[in-house]
Parts: sequence; structure tokens; C-alpha cells
Amino acid sequence: MSEALLRVRQLSKHFPIRGGVFRRTVAEVHAVDDVSFDIFPGETLGLVGESGCGKSTIGKTLLRLLGRFDGEIWFQGQALHELSSSGMKELRKDIQIVFQDPMESLNPRHTVGEIIEEPLIIHRLGDSASRKQRVIQLADRVGLSSSALSRYPHEFSGGQRQRIGIARAIALNPQLIICDEPVSALDVSIQSQILNLLLELQRELNIALLFISHDLAVVKHISHRIAVMYLGNIVEVADAKTLYQQPHHPYTRSLIDAIPKPSPGRASKRELLAGEPPSPINPPSACRFHPRCPIARDKCRKHKPGMEAVRKQHEVACHFWQEALK
Repeated sequence: MSEALLRVRQLSKHFPIRGGVFRRTVAEVHAVDDVSFDIFPGETLGLVGESGCGKSTIGKTLLRLLGRFDGEIWFQGQALHELSSSGMKELRKDIQIVFQDPMESLNPRHTVGEIIEEPLIIHRLGDSASRKQRVIQLADRVGLSSSALSRYPHEFSGGQRQRIGIARAIALNPQLIICDEPVSALDVSIQSQILNLLLELQRELNIALLFISHDLAVVKHISHRIAVMYLGNIVEVADAKTLYQQPHHPYTRSLIDAIPKPSPGRASKRELLAGEPPSPINPPSACRFHPRCPIARDKCRKHKPGMEAVRKQHEVACHFWQEALK
């Protein structure tokens, strides 16, 4: 396999909770804790887990949209954690993001043409005429007519607005796009159109994707590899086919068991989780999954499991993963 495009090592992001007259920090939300992963050129890494597990925080932290963090982020050999604001601005040509809610991420006072052209203006690419031509090409590539360029975001459906966001994201020919729940607010039929568009653009432009979602069926469709998150930690990483056919972590198994199966009248053995995830303000010690894990032991409550390689490109953070397979 080629050298990693993006390398993340021991990434942690905590949010302070302030209280009292002097607004002192009284606690912290442990959104992301000690997360490491790689993304390779032209591949899609799916990042999946329950709501609130820290998926979106990772995506925004990679672009340094959330302020200070602990850990290291390397992109094409450059240390993002050491870059100045001006250096990060230059690098954002190569790393773009598509947000979950396109209506919130598109300026309602700008026309579609102005929205797509904005990255080209910010980075001073081309003159006015060449930028206008580029905008027309981008709109056509994502399935928007040239007449749409003079209209405003509120005049479009959710799927069309997401196409606008994608056109803006590819305007600078990035090497990595962070897709933060890009289809979760769309109808199922529209979801498939947007997913297919992302796959086409990836093949044509050789773009790497970090695809963040809580929907395992969607992640399976688009991802080469999948990382499963639970309460700020990555608990399993494998290629998509292996993860669905041979999940090793008890949490991964429960997520897959929770996917509706189209087999009426046939009973299925499911390992559904009980209870709600613990609070990220006061997460469990050691293995964070142990309060809900069906195979937890004293070791799980005292020692945090590290990522263990069970086969090539398949790692799991569980002391007793072999027992989970029985």
C-alpha cells in the first residue's frame, strides 16, 4: 500500500465546562481521546458510531476548526498541529469539508454561483472570466444546470443544496474531503444519488474521503475501510467486507446486529445493546465499553485495551475479542 496521505496520532479533544461567577473550568467533555488512524490516497475511510461518540469532532479538528487539541496530525508529511493560521489556510486547498446540513453551511445571501466561486476568490485563483467558466463546469459536474447559478440556496431541495456544497468542496481540486454526515438529512432515494456522485468524483479526481456517519449500511456502501468509534475511542478498524462479515469487537457486533434485515418471518439472533452510552463528561475508566459489554471482566474495568492486530489491516481494542467471536 502507498504511503498514507493523512496520519493521525494520539488525537484528543476536550471541551471545558465552565461554571460559577468567574467562569472557571469545572469539568471537561472528553469528546475524543487518544485516537490514531491513517487515510491513504484515493481511499474512503468510514468513521461510524452512535451519536455523540466524537465522529464530527474528529472531522472538524482535522481542519483545526475547533481550536487547540492534543496529538499529531500529518498531511503529506506536513505537521498540521504545528502550522500557523496562514499555513493552514494554504493547506485548506487540499483538505475540504462537506457539512451535514447544507442549508446551515451555505450563505443565504449569496447566489449559488457566488458560493461555488468563493474558494477560488479566497485563494486568488484565476481572473473573473476563468472563475466564472470554472463555476459553470463545477455545477454541471455535480448535476446542476447553469440557470441554478443565479438562484439562492433556499430555492433548492436538500439534495440539490448538498450538490452545491460538493461543488464548492471540489472547486480547489483537493486531495481529501471530510464528509460529515452528508446524507443523513436526505431521503433514501436522494441519499443514493449523492453517494454515487461522491464515488464518481473519487474515481475521476482520485480524492480520499473521510466519510462520517452513524448509518452502517451507508458506510458499507461507500467505504474501503471502516473505523468504529465508541465514546471518543476507536475500537475496531478493518476493511468494509471483513468488518461486516467478521466483526471482532462486541460493540461492532451489536451495531451490525441492529441493522434491519429484509427477511420477514425469519427469527434472527441479535446482540442488541442495553442502556445508553455513559456521559463523556465522566467516561468509564479503562475500557469505556465495559458497562454495556456482555463479556466484560475485571480486567476491562482496570486496564484500557490497546489496538491489537488480528490480521492484515484489521485491528481491535478488546481484551477478550476471541471470546466475542464464539
